[in-house]
Amino acid sequence: MEEGMEEDSYDEVADDHNHNKWEAAERSALPGAIARYPEREEEPVHHLVHRTSSLYGLCSAEPSGDPSVASKGGINMNSSASKFLMNVMTREDYKSTYWPKLERAIDQLLTQSPVDYIPISYEQIYSCVYKCVCQQHSELMYNDLIWKISTHLEHVSDELRCTPPESLIENFNSALTRYMAALQSIVPIFIYMNKFYIETKLNRDLRDDLIQLFTHHVAEKHVDTLMPLLLKAHSTPFQITPSTMASIVKGLYTLRPDWVKLAPVLFSNFIPQIHPPARESELLIYAAQDQKLQRELAQNGFARGDQSRKRAGDELAYNGSSPSCPTSRGCR
Repeated sequence: MEEGMEEDSYDEVADDHNHNKWEAAERSALPGAIARYPEREEEPVHHLVHRTSSLYGLCSAEPSGDPSVASKGGINMNSSASKFLMNVMTREDYKSTYWPKLERAIDQLLTQSPVDYIPISYEQIYSCVYKCVCQQHSELMYNDLIWKISTHLEHVSDELRCTPPESLIENFNSALTRYMAALQSIVPIFIYMNKFYIETKLNRDLRDDLIQLFTHHVAEKHVDTLMPLLLKAHSTPFQITPSTMASIVKGLYTLRPDWVKLAPVLFSNFIPQIHPPARESELLIYAAQDQKLQRELAQNGFARGDQSRKRAGDELAYNGSSPSCPTSRGCR
């Protein structure tokens, strides 16, 4: 009876439910557990990919039944599945999906008032920049950014050109302040592009490039009209507020330091140490200028007063005495 049972088990091994034939020489070497649970046939790769893609909704059609396609390993998937598997951002993807998000954020930052707050998802915008840089779209994104800001600044310049002279100082200061405030957010958003493209390949800095845009498109077109107005306003008290004057003078110096030559006295009133250091041979010239200033102040009614008399209490303080002890040199 034992011999009959062994022959039955060998028959099961020899022909299992998958009809896998085993050699007679290998029957005695196979354990009974492996004989009862034979190996599962390996699933074709294109079936596995199709099943995975269908699970995520990436593939809308069944695998092709064409034997020629199957033999070549072809997969009948739509473009979304291909991009999901390949993880590639095309130029069309950048233009239609990623750049519009960046463009809307830039518009908001350039047009908002410095005192206003517009909620922007900086995490989402930074993620877009990061993906575009990783997908080798840095140059395209940089050119789009420069074009976008240049177009905005041309519009700002046209508005200033239509501004009457009495309002040009205030409007120019407002445009400059708003733009500088926008750079405080735009530059950090594109910091990844700045680090791995502008600094590495162009040997420049994004902030410097954007400041040069305002200089070229706005400031250089209006500085010849603006400077005489600033000199006139500086000589007329309370024509504009001191804070506005200081803001616009410092802003012009940031844009182009060589504009100091246009009005050195005006710039020196708000920016320290812009003049070269004094030399010993020029001390007499400085003394003469101070004396001239004192004479002009005296002619305009600013009297110096009696400089020989000391203020009340100076003598007592110097001698160490107090009003309560006039005869003593000091009280303890």
